[in-house]
Amino acid sequence: MTCSSGGHLDQLLILEPWLRNRDVAIATFNKLDAASRVRGWRCYWLAWPTNRRVLNNCRNLFRAWQVIRRERPDVIISSGAAPAVPFFYLARLVWGIPTVYLECLDRVDRPTLTARLVRPVTSMFVCQSSSQLAGWPRRVDIGPSR
Repeated sequence: MTCSSGGHLDQLLILEPWLRNRDVAIATFNKLDAASRVRGWRCYWLAWPTNRRVLNNCRNLFRAWQVIRRERPDVIISSGAAPAVPFFYLARLVWGIPTVYLECLDRVDRPTLTARLVRPVTSMFVCQSSSQLAGWPRRVDIGPSR
């Protein structure tokens, strides 16, 4: 799993009961709030901030390459923000690994920037509202997480 810290990480950690019996690694920002919530999982730290920081985005592209090469995941799951982009593109284009994108619950009127960026390489989009990503291919509506 890969995402930014904060709410994006919270959304992925809701999957914890399902993930409990699976081999999971998490790639997220090395921030205090994230470090406490990912304790007990195998974790890879990413560079931040990424907004308008080309160098940090390049670092994360290199880190994504390292993580995917080491972990050889069966699937990559993300709930968004900048970390999803390098992981999804490398996973699909280099290794052919399926990707699953969980759209943020609060984005009901239009897709997030990340969803638009990863659209070409995403195997499945998971939506929590029936109005999210209406008309998008590979979309599955699961209802709200909480």
